[in-house]
Amino acid sequence: MQVTFLGTSSGVPTRGRNVSAVALRLPQRSELWLFDCGEGTQHQFLRSELRVSQLRRIFITHMHGDHVFGLPGLLASLGLAGTCTGIDLYGPDPLRDYLEGVLRTSSTRIGYPLRTHKVQPAASSGAMLLDDDDLTVRCAPLTHRVPAFAYRVDQKPRPGRFDVERARAEGIPPGPIYAELKAGRTVTLDDGRIIKGASLCGPERPGASVVYCTDTVFCEAAVELARGADLLIHESTFSHAEAELAYQRQHSTSTMAAQTALEAGVKQLVLTHLSPRYMPGNPMTPDDLVAEASAIFPNTLVAKDFLSLDITPADPATA
Repeated sequence: MQVTFLGTSSGVPTRGRNVSAVALRLPQRSELWLFDCGEGTQHQFLRSELRVSQLRRIFITHMHGDHVFGLPGLLASLGLAGTCTGIDLYGPDPLRDYLEGVLRTSSTRIGYPLRTHKVQPAASSGAMLLDDDDLTVRCAPLTHRVPAFAYRVDQKPRPGRFDVERARAEGIPPGPIYAELKAGRTVTLDDGRIIKGASLCGPERPGASVVYCTDTVFCEAAVELARGADLLIHESTFSHAEAELAYQRQHSTSTMAAQTALEAGVKQLVLTHLSPRYMPGNPMTPDDLVAEASAIFPNTLVAKDFLSLDITPADPATA
């Protein structure tokens, strides 16, 4: 999995940062998933190396404009392109009404399947939001001025590495059968031998995991959702010195994000959703936010627009 930040500012865009949007690229299935869609997100796609034609799922955290105002335009452009096979859209309860109102009053026709899914039931019950052959998605309620949700994507464990040399030594002819064995399946050879693929594979390899958490003040639900994740993307709207303002506006400081990462035991923390007050040249800068967070959770960096990160969990064979 690969994460690309398309917008890392809070509230309003700046010269160097657009508002919230994070793309998750899934190379193994030629898909893109999008988390939030602030104004101008489709322009950010054009400035990146991502292919919007691969977009299949969109997850919205909450209904504030800096997280949803880019959605109608993006969906309309996908329709005009004529190549979209369908989009699954996940978010708060008002999301469907918002989109239907905008599309209806602008006389915009979406010529592909657009399926909306309310996430509140899964967030409240702890049930799985999505479970397919390779990935699962869970969500949790956050603490904000309006209903807001964090999302966690987990890649299911992958089969262990296939021992090609051992397969050859056992007289198993190379070809498509190797793919079956590599997947851990049992096959019957032409000579009647029954070979279990698992016997030719090393230990099962863990999948990657990423959590996207914005907007919220520090909350235990975020800690529980992020527990043990490879990557936590967490808002850092304010510096530690402005904790009182953060509580008033139900946003996180750099230290709240770091505390979430520390308590959850994640591997890496990335700060995003930065207030424009921390632009370079101001008394406090993004580097200062990283320094504050790193004092609590050392493996911290700050996102910038178009930053891409590969999420690769440790391989048991090399750990």
